[in-house]
Amino acid sequence: MTYHPKSDFMRVMIERGYLADCTDYQGLDEALSKGVVTAYIGYDATAKSLHVGHLLNIMMLRWLQKTGHQPITLMGGGTTKVGDPSFRADERPLLTPGQIDDNIEGMKQVFAKYLDYDRAETPALMLNNAEWLDGLNYLEFLRDIGRHFSVNRMLSFESVKSRLDREQSLSFLEFNYMILQAYDFLELNRRYGCLLQMGGSDQWGNIVNGIDLTRRVLDNEIYGLTSPLLTTSDGRKMGKSQGGAMWLNADMLSPYEFWQFWRNSTDADVGRFLKLYTELPVEECDRLGALSGSEINAAKIILANEVTTLCHGAEAAAAAEATAREVFEKGGVGDDLPTLELSAEELGGDGISIVQLIVRAGLAKSGKEAKRLIAENGARIDDAPLTDAGLMLDAAALASPVKLSAGKKRHALVKLG
Repeated sequence: MTYHPKSDFMRVMIERGYLADCTDYQGLDEALSKGVVTAYIGYDATAKSLHVGHLLNIMMLRWLQKTGHQPITLMGGGTTKVGDPSFRADERPLLTPGQIDDNIEGMKQVFAKYLDYDRAETPALMLNNAEWLDGLNYLEFLRDIGRHFSVNRMLSFESVKSRLDREQSLSFLEFNYMILQAYDFLELNRRYGCLLQMGGSDQWGNIVNGIDLTRRVLDNEIYGLTSPLLTTSDGRKMGKSQGGAMWLNADMLSPYEFWQFWRNSTDADVGRFLKLYTELPVEECDRLGALSGSEINAAKIILANEVTTLCHGAEAAAAAEATAREVFEKGGVGDDLPTLELSAEELGGDGISIVQLIVRAGLAKSGKEAKRLIAENGARIDDAPLTDAGLMLDAAALASPVKLSAGKKRHALVKLG
């Protein structure tokens, strides 16, 4: 069905590829075109930073605010104590309240780059569901909220079914998660007039639960909208790379490595990523995505600069591009390269093996992988082929920084601290 939206927000969602599904396109579009709509996305505080996998939904909140509506970032201070079982094979390790608070602080730094919490009209709101979940009385909650949930229906949700089908245990604690998440939507509607919950398409069941509950308890009409679960054109989960998660906090992943992640996008992903992760006009994204040969590399640099500017600022993007040029075009050593600092004690008398250095510099996950990289001529030291897996580097060899490379695109510096 082709649907021509009236509201700016729905138009952006459809044109740029953010929309997977919506509980009521026309109803939501009407509400968005009539006045300010408040919408939220929930984030459990399971790590100190968000990663690239979260960026799609953060951009949705940014567009929501840019088109005149009010975004809520809901921190799961309460739900993190339970753990979302959705599509996980095992139970999440439980965190202490102190760890949860630390994680929320780290995540706030990311949101502040994309959303404006201080503007006079439609400021973004940062809320924590511990505000209403921590003080719940269990018996009252069961009587007032629990009675609206059918266990038969809860068992039919894909996230629960997949765990049970594989005969993996699902604790009663986790089973309660979807009730708590539904209750979040009810409370946000009651307290803040929130009309819309957004999330990845794996959250569809949880979102629909919240809509049903709010309709039953408050008799209010609210909406859900999901985004596609992104994989790269070569089938990898978005935001994962060989080196691990692509964090959005600079102290967990350098802006240079973040820039490199986008610069290394495959050709087929460039147009789509420009639409989703930058604010360049759609026509320009299509034009850049259709380039080929060496021209597509220029488009990848634009992608990397635009995304890095939003996340880390224009200076960090320019510095990353300059370092990349220095490293690739002139074979030099850029200032921003990921750096491994070794102490004299770590070297000992005999020095340190090249295999160990490759692993510690993050260019391989294991010694086995590092040896394979060397055997397949994929490793270089100071831009020269590295062929000896038994090579040892002592203090004299590390008197000046040594550049290690894995393939053409991944580099690191090793130096004595």
